[in-house]
Amino acid sequence: MKSFNFPDDVEDKIFEIKLNSDESVFKIISYFPLSETERQIITSVLNEPDFSAFHSIFTDIITDDDWNKTKNQIKERFQNELFDINSKV
Repeated sequence: MKSFNFPDDVEDKIFEIKLNSDESVFKIISYFPLSETERQIITSVLNEPDFSAFHSIFTDIITDDDWNKTKNQIKERFQNELFDINSKV
């Protein structure tokens, strides 16, 4: 998979980056909606100023402090639920 050089604090908020067959980014999925600044950082790293395919799993907007306090729990719970879904199929 393609590697990106996003700052750690931004990369930490990204759940998945979906790529086209030519390895260009067509969708970025974060846990919570990214701030405008975070989106600008991503588009700058991607060198795609018009990129706008940002999506999030949850719709609540949370502060960086809240994210830092709960991110491990959120990620763990979300991953566990995904594994449970896969095992039930």
